[in-house]
Amino acid sequence: MMNLDLGVIGNSALAALIDDKGSIVWCCYPRLDGDPVFHALLGSPQPGDGAFAVELADVVRTERRYWPNTAILETILETADGARVRITDFAPRFKSSGRLFRPAMLMRKIEPLVGTPQVTIRVRPRHDFGRLPPEITRGSNHIRFRLGDQTLRLTTDASPGLILDEVAFVLERPLTFVLGPDETLNEAPGAVFRHFLEETMQYWREWVRYLAIPYEWQDVVIRAAITLKLCAYEETGGIVAALTTSIPEYGTSGRTWDYRYCWLRDSFFTVRALNRLGVTKTMEDFISYVANVVTRSAGRELQPLFGLHFQERLDEEALDCLPGYRGFGPVRRGNAAYLQRQNDGYGSVILAIAQCFFDDRLELKGDLDLFYRLEALGERAAALWDQPDAGLWEYRTLSNVHTHSAAMCWAACDRLARVALKLHLTDRAAYWREHADRLRSGIFAAAWNEEVNSFVSSFGGNDVDASLLLLADVGLVRADDPRFRSTVETIGVRLKRGDHLFRYAGEDDFGRPETAFTICTLWYIEALAKIGRGAEARELFTHILGRRNSLGLLSEGIHVETGELWGNFPQTYSMVGLIHAAMSLSRSWEEAF
Repeated sequence: MMNLDLGVIGNSALAALIDDKGSIVWCCYPRLDGDPVFHALLGSPQPGDGAFAVELADVVRTERRYWPNTAILETILETADGARVRITDFAPRFKSSGRLFRPAMLMRKIEPLVGTPQVTIRVRPRHDFGRLPPEITRGSNHIRFRLGDQTLRLTTDASPGLILDEVAFVLERPLTFVLGPDETLNEAPGAVFRHFLEETMQYWREWVRYLAIPYEWQDVVIRAAITLKLCAYEETGGIVAALTTSIPEYGTSGRTWDYRYCWLRDSFFTVRALNRLGVTKTMEDFISYVANVVTRSAGRELQPLFGLHFQERLDEEALDCLPGYRGFGPVRRGNAAYLQRQNDGYGSVILAIAQCFFDDRLELKGDLDLFYRLEALGERAAALWDQPDAGLWEYRTLSNVHTHSAAMCWAACDRLARVALKLHLTDRAAYWREHADRLRSGIFAAAWNEEVNSFVSSFGGNDVDASLLLLADVGLVRADDPRFRSTVETIGVRLKRGDHLFRYAGEDDFGRPETAFTICTLWYIEALAKIGRGAEARELFTHILGRRNSLGLLSEGIHVETGELWGNFPQTYSMVGLIHAAMSLSRSWEEAF
């Protein structure tokens, strides 16, 4: 049975998910939101389709690890008779000829370690979400898979005939596989693999060397940071919420969404987490992405998500060509949330970009032109802060004035006031400070409930939700404000189940949620640390770390009773939460030694 004990490789152009047997079970091509040419994670029309598998008989043991501080994945398979095979997977990423080389290419080496293992290599991509098989042609050292309007070429020093016929053979020497564009390699596959592997290893280790990591949980933060980087699509600066579509929040819930798009809110969280680690390049790329989507949205409300190439229409459809993860459907392409009003998006964009006006390390700092473009978003925030929307949780049929959305509108005005001061625009600073003060007073009047002794999810309501834990984080209230402390305590009473926090307690469009959103638990951990309950926060964090898969990755949610991972994978929200929680709880380097 397929589970989410998956590894991810990638290079910020494409990515692939690899299961615990070394099979590539998910890869969208030619970019992160493209057609899933490998789709076995969501099932297959025929057994074995939609995967790049290395099959050995009687595998009894599997070992997996990332090479330290890289996105290079190693899998070792051991059979009942003691034979051992090592699979090394990565996507090339390194600097070459003065620029970053990150082709839409996967590289794989399979080598015998012990004994004389027999392997079957099965490469079965399909297209149109698994609906159609490829047209296949072969050469002396390559196989071409024509997949609709794109062609994949597998170049190898193995026998193309044995691969196409899926014949078992004795693995006597290392074999190399280069899967990518329909282009001829200039050197033998083995030589290209060795060169690209060394360069890619050096690239990632150099990248990690400059991360401003906390003293404790360094491995957790490093793995999370690399994973976030793999979810950023550098060609345009967009950042996907996750690499997959349609992994259900739980079982037959029907909550199967396509997360392979750029949510402005999720991207803000990713940018901020990487900024805290000293990685500002993702923010700089995202500024370019935002400039494009904002320009295209001129005169209209800003929709909450876009495609990686700035697509505005992301029409949602349920597909019948794949059965779904573990048979739980439907499989969806597109996401109807793009049609929703989500008023927190204005604040998300401005908060994601604001640092560029203050950070002297940047080559291209924020200027007047960028500020004036952001002001247009601020005007929207100032006008919509008290208007109903679908909110952070993207309710499909419910609409309220959500406190989190209002708080993010306030944050948009507040940050514009600060940026205006930095740019010595005193009149604009006063203008935005007046708006921020007005919104803050209005939020406190409408979102604080004396009877509940807490901020509440929506204006005039009685319920709480996990997004209220972010009110101190965005600066609307201080962490030592008694109102924030009592809100955190109320949320703990109402939403905590065991060691996990649910996003809300009531029903939504699909009933009552059955899994806890991992980011909510991590927000709660941060909030506990802010109000002085550090020991409890550390205990909860230790529990969450134990719920990660064997390679240190998290999906969207966790089933409280079984501890099983559910939801799209890897989820940027969850990896962001690991970084923030670790940095909030860690002892300082000065305290360490």
